[in-house]
Amino acid sequence: MRVTNYGHACWMLEVNGKKLLFDPFISGNELAKHIDIAIIKPDYILISHGHQDHMADVIQIAKASGATLISNFEIITWFAAKGIEGGHPMNHGGSKSFDFGKVKMVNAIHSSSFPDGSYAGNPAGFVIESNAGNFYFAGDTALTMDMQIIPKFTKLDFALLPLGDNFTMGIDEALMAAQWVECNTIIGMHYDTFGYIVIDHDAARQAFEQAGLTLHLPKIGESIEI
Repeated sequence: MRVTNYGHACWMLEVNGKKLLFDPFISGNELAKHIDIAIIKPDYILISHGHQDHMADVIQIAKASGATLISNFEIITWFAAKGIEGGHPMNHGGSKSFDFGKVKMVNAIHSSSFPDGSYAGNPAGFVIESNAGNFYFAGDTALTMDMQIIPKFTKLDFALLPLGDNFTMGIDEALMAAQWVECNTIIGMHYDTFGYIVIDHDAARQAFEQAGLTLHLPKIGESIEI
């Protein structure tokens, strides 16, 4: 499976010939200024919660690509009012099969509001199951024991976990999350974008290696095969 880092929590995953874009925040990220949004053409855009640093570029990318949005009911309704219709609403615990595989929405512990401060529904993570592989996109979250439920239903090939601390889990919590979801291959996200969440890359990799886990920290714009 091809995984491309677009910075912060924005990732493109190519699954069974379909492109899934998660939490598009590129134009507002100084570290991703070399990324040309116009060339990003996903088939689906999955949005974990309503904060601007996770959906700032949704409208531009969705209009250019015709991508289907997948998120909670409140976020889908909010974008529909802005002309992005045809999205698929979900909620915690629910799952739905698409042409690339199955999406299950799972719990995330965080806050969530739209740019105007209004309620954006509950934040979430996503578990994707497909014949190309299974993965967990945790979204912005604290460590939560709900993560221990995931491996009871899905054997993960890899997981995307926040590890920048301050607003989400830090490295130590991400290590524990990896153990709880029973996944040895981790892709780190939600780090370095702001001063609050800058991490020591070498220390992070060493901590995961000492725990017998593999941590990938690809550069922005870099693609890796998992």
